[in-house]
Amino acid sequence: MDIWVHNPWWKGREGIKEDEDFRKWQDSKIKWTPQILENVLEAMSPFSVHFIFGPRQVGKTTLIKLLIARLLERKDPKSIFYFRCDQLSDYKELDEVLKKYLKIKDIEKIKSSYIFLDEITFPREWYRTLKWHIDMGNFKNDVIVLSGSLSTSVKGETETFPGRRGHGRDFIMYPLSFREFVRVVNKSIFERLEKLENLDEREIREKTINAMPWLDELNTLFEAYLKCGGFPLSIKSLFERGKIIDEVVITYLSWIKGDIMKLRRSEAITKRVLKALIEKVPSTLSYHSIAKEFEVPSHKTVFQHINLLEKLFLVKVLNFIDPNKGIEVFRKQKKIHFLDPFLYEIFSYWCLTKKPEDPVMVESVVAAHLARKFNIGYWKNSSEVDIMVLHDEKIVGIEVKYRKKAEAARLKLGRMKHMITLSIDRFEDQPLIVPTSIFLALLEV
Repeated sequence: MDIWVHNPWWKGREGIKEDEDFRKWQDSKIKWTPQILENVLEAMSPFSVHFIFGPRQVGKTTLIKLLIARLLERKDPKSIFYFRCDQLSDYKELDEVLKKYLKIKDIEKIKSSYIFLDEITFPREWYRTLKWHIDMGNFKNDVIVLSGSLSTSVKGETETFPGRRGHGRDFIMYPLSFREFVRVVNKSIFERLEKLENLDEREIREKTINAMPWLDELNTLFEAYLKCGGFPLSIKSLFERGKIIDEVVITYLSWIKGDIMKLRRSEAITKRVLKALIEKVPSTLSYHSIAKEFEVPSHKTVFQHINLLEKLFLVKVLNFIDPNKGIEVFRKQKKIHFLDPFLYEIFSYWCLTKKPEDPVMVESVVAAHLARKFNIGYWKNSSEVDIMVLHDEKIVGIEVKYRKKAEAARLKLGRMKHMITLSIDRFEDQPLIVPTSIFLALLEV
């Protein structure tokens, strides 16, 4: 376990350019700095243990290398330690790695360091080593950054650090939102777009009017986003090759299947559950109905698999919202959306089923975006509200009608006093109808 190979900047600050991940990022025709980078940097004060979570291959390793590059501008290179833990089998090997760095730290008389442990979920019982070193005071002046898929959270491993995280925080790295996607692929348009932080009708109306001159361009970009989503490899493939090659789909699927296997879930049952979600979206459904129609052993098994998929940031489960009380009703049926449009491509390929039509995926995209910032659900009786957003003790209804000549939704329910209708290209002041591409391009999540 040669720790020097993982830290080429120990030769000198310029050594970061020898790092393979950093080099690939620099050489890429389409590249971006992850939105959360500044937030992580601001939180990096000793002592702290930070977790960076996110779905497979969303760019967590690249984020770490960019953090290291920024730290190298003002810190001793040997005070920055990186190790990719997928080479390690268990906590004992992780302990060997950390002891090697602690010895270097002692020889170099480094008082405070930055320790990055990437893919921390791979070594078995990795947390045992970290807890021991923290309790021994070996990291009392250090910042530790751990990254991994959400399997860390699924297995409850992060909960083994009570009182041992100092100023530590959890960071979630999502695939690019549509607003970020616009920033990456067409910065000139992005710079003309205002930021929508809340769902105030007046703010939406005014900022939509200002964005309307770029509607055609934003609709074109949104069509591309529905194909590639916010994952780095799919975005690069679409814009560099003109299409998403099969290798990209297979690569992402392999990583996801690996997580499912590590978490000891049946691949066959997972496929059946995913097939049900693809074919039923955006309808309401129950775990009983999935179990019965798709031959899954029981509704409890369905729940376990969907719970896993949600904690891996692959799906979002929407519960029924009581419009009078503004609370979720868990006994009612669910609406379940994938958290990125490219996931529909991956899982329809795996499950040998047809990918949903664009209007269906658009509802999922809108729900997934809003879920990053707000508590959301749905309502259904004789009529339906696609997405109910709990916002500032009020409820905002979102109706997704991704078609031309969409009519405004006018429903009022309990604490839901107004609705926003999302169309393809129609904008109306009252009731409020907004083009979907503009709404998402303005929404800061």
